[in-house]
Amino acid sequence: MGFDDISNGHDSGKVIDSDGEKVYAAPPPFEGDMVGEMSEAERNIYDHGIKRFSRLGWKRLTVVLIVEAIALGSLSIPSTFAALGMVAGVISCVGLGLVAIYTSYIVGQVKLVFPQVANYADAGRLMWGRFGYELINLMLALQLIFLTGSHCLTGTIAFMNITESGICSVVFAVVSAIILLLLAIPPSFTEVAILGYVDFASIVIAIGITIIGTGVDATNAPGGLAAVNWSAWPKPDLTFTDAFIAVSNIIFAYSFAMCQFSFMDEMHTPGDFVKSIWTLGITEIIIYTVTGATIYAFVGQDVKSPALLSAGSLLSRVAFGVALPVIFISGSINTVVFGRLVHGRIFANSPIRFINTRMGWITWLAVITAATIIAFIIAEVIPFFNDLLSISSALFISGFTFYFPALMWFLLLRKGGWTEGRNLILAIINGFILIIGLVILVAGTYSSIDDIINNYKSGSVRGVFTCAAPE
Repeated sequence: MGFDDISNGHDSGKVIDSDGEKVYAAPPPFEGDMVGEMSEAERNIYDHGIKRFSRLGWKRLTVVLIVEAIALGSLSIPSTFAALGMVAGVISCVGLGLVAIYTSYIVGQVKLVFPQVANYADAGRLMWGRFGYELINLMLALQLIFLTGSHCLTGTIAFMNITESGICSVVFAVVSAIILLLLAIPPSFTEVAILGYVDFASIVIAIGITIIGTGVDATNAPGGLAAVNWSAWPKPDLTFTDAFIAVSNIIFAYSFAMCQFSFMDEMHTPGDFVKSIWTLGITEIIIYTVTGATIYAFVGQDVKSPALLSAGSLLSRVAFGVALPVIFISGSINTVVFGRLVHGRIFANSPIRFINTRMGWITWLAVITAATIIAFIIAEVIPFFNDLLSISSALFISGFTFYFPALMWFLLLRKGGWTEGRNLILAIINGFILIIGLVILVAGTYSSIDDIINNYKSGSVRGVFTCAAPE
């Protein structure tokens, strides 16, 4: 499907770019001439809504991306180093991080060329029509729910470690779900960005406490740091399933492209997105690599996941306490993106979508409440941290971060003939990324399901909706 095919029925939106290519400006927010038919009161609601959802600059975009990206992923990295070894762990963290930056750049370019794309599903419509729209809508919705569920599970683990009480874990899961719901009430990403500074400080301090605590313990242990059983190479008994779960957990940590269309839709200067993705990408690579390498070097093969559990009883409780903001703020933003996706679709042709009327707020609260309940159920059905992240990465992030952006270049962004030098190079790069994504989809999904089955068979994890501690 070429540029000439994308009009969404709004011919007046056509413009010609500097290269003579036909592209399309953002279509009217309502079908037909509904804007012109609004009453004065509805027009005021509409104008207020447009202003409210167009206040995001590149710095706040960076903060929102950090809130959405640098969270649970960093807590799983040390255990992946234990599986893959120091060398492969570092190479995977840096390499996959650079790929994620590139694919996010492609996502941003699609948004600039097709301003009417408000979320990832809209990009699917550009590539494959109604089928692509519905497919990616479903994948995006499920991934966002899985993400919220993983934060609900982590909140449960945190509360159980902080309190060290005999309270049933399901109770803490309910408390975590309620907190996630309350923080998801503000529907604008600009409003959520204000909490981002607290979120970022929270995860950095929690990781710092864990690194210092494990380092001191390793130094004071018999034999000191030299006695820690870490290795440069993969562990000897590494299975195919374990290896792919480890890689999938690193991929989970680089999932920021998934929400980028939604975030950029609120930017007043979308072209500034490049500053944001480079700032975020480099920050992530540094945090993940340093966190994974140092904690693994201090703890060795016995490192736990989430990594905060490796800091010892007292420091683990302190670290989880400090990490509570990132657990719940980052989790809630996924609910907000899900809510905007669903609410915006239901009320696409109504001022209700701006959530600045009584009915707008009622419907918004209904959508995010339903999403939180489903996320809570997922957290209880898959109550083990690494596998929940892994199956989420394999099924969904493999597409949003790898094969979908690669296909966007082939179907939406490529200009000129295949024989041009630039196109040949980019075709090879994007073809390689496409293959990576498809391998992760197939092998990662198999590995995740296999490990979940093995864990249930061995009895090494708690049952569904039981009071035992989550893994």
